[in-house]
Amino acid sequence: MLVMQYRHRLPADYDMGRIRARVAARGALWDATPGLGFKAFVARERGRSEARERGRSEARERGRCEAQDNIYASFYLWLDPQAALAMLTDERFRAVTDTFGRPRVDTLLPLDVRAGAEPGAAAVLRHDEAPLDPGTDLAALRRAEAARNEAAMAEPGILARVSALDPAGWRLARLTLATDAAAESPGRAFAILHLARPGWTALPR
Repeated sequence: MLVMQYRHRLPADYDMGRIRARVAARGALWDATPGLGFKAFVARERGRSEARERGRSEARERGRCEAQDNIYASFYLWLDPQAALAMLTDERFRAVTDTFGRPRVDTLLPLDVRAGAEPGAAAVLRHDEAPLDPGTDLAALRRAEAARNEAAMAEPGILARVSALDPAGWRLARLTLATDAAAESPGRAFAILHLARPGWTALPR
């Protein structure tokens, strides 16, 4: 498996309605992509917070702040790395570069992946990153992330967890797909605009 992610930082006055319309028109093109576990089309809108969007004042009290930028991003979990290469060379990615320019594409190696039975209610993607100390025991880290994800999947509203290693920068990345109600813990939260999940049933439980 392979984790891939890229994002587009958009102008402060960018009409994010254009992004929502784009995803509504193009999201279904990914729903049957061979070799793809899932692709999350996500966005953060400047001046909006998760607390405001859900009307949950307690989330603001826990330290959530309003987004400072307009961001449109894509997070992929590939079952087949060759399918990732095929995507980067086909017309769907060309449509991305034609509109937004060529983004930096981060590729990461999954340490542990867990998915629930049904992701239909996925509304929020949390993305956390942390640097790894030079002396980090990577085998122990992998075991710890497996235990952490197994425990997280027992929490209400958690739909998937992915822990991945960035060997280029020696960083640990964690992705959480959740319902609104489960998106309370710290992390960079994005609204999921569309979740293509052709390989969901093949993901580890």
